[in-house]
Amino acid sequence: MQSVKIVVWQEEDAWLGYIEDYPDYRTQGETFDDLKEHLRDLHHDLTSGEIPGIRKLEELVLP
Repeated sequence: MQSVKIVVWQEEDAWLGYIEDYPDYRTQGETFDDLKEHLRDLHHDLTSGEIPGIRKLEELVLP
């Protein structure tokens, strides 16, 4: 089973969040569990290769 880091927060009655490697793509849910399900779906969409031009956070090692 794979795991990814997520950033989540609550605003009023909604839970919001994004996958750390894909900070430009956010989603929301009515509950924390609902948000996690939306984040799983979002991760699948972003990594499936079906959507062109996805921006991803990467690390650059400098000498």
